[in-house]
Amino acid sequence: MIQAPLGRAWLLANLPHQGAMNLLDAIVAWNPSSVRAVARNHRAPEHPLRSGGKLPAVCGIEYGAQAAAAHGALAARGPAAGLLASVRSVVMHVRRLDDVAGDLDVFAERLGGNDDGVLYRFELTSARRPLVEGRVAVAFPR
Repeated sequence: MIQAPLGRAWLLANLPHQGAMNLLDAIVAWNPSSVRAVARNHRAPEHPLRSGGKLPAVCGIEYGAQAAAAHGALAARGPAAGLLASVRSVVMHVRRLDDVAGDLDVFAERLGGNDDGVLYRFELTSARRPLVEGRVAVAFPR
């Protein structure tokens, strides 16, 4: 992987997610086919996706989708507007994310695509412990 630490300023400038909904803290590495990011806000009581004071594991899909969006922006050398079209093969190894003590390691790998859309697989782990994994498809409307 190409080491390229990119922080919040880059993420806010290159992803459509703004403010607290921009869930990633930094891109720590990337190459033409994948990206690795870190997130720390899953423990925050004010997390925008909390429900009933808890952050359900299903929210890991959004972390994976944002990593895929970040990879798309890096590969395209700038932001690109895409829509989350489908989520498949999701496996949740935990029930919640807010009780995970360590940082979240978010990995996304491009599996294929064209001008109409792309398919990524993602993995959300903490200290090598699997949390959530699956695939997301992103469509590019014309």
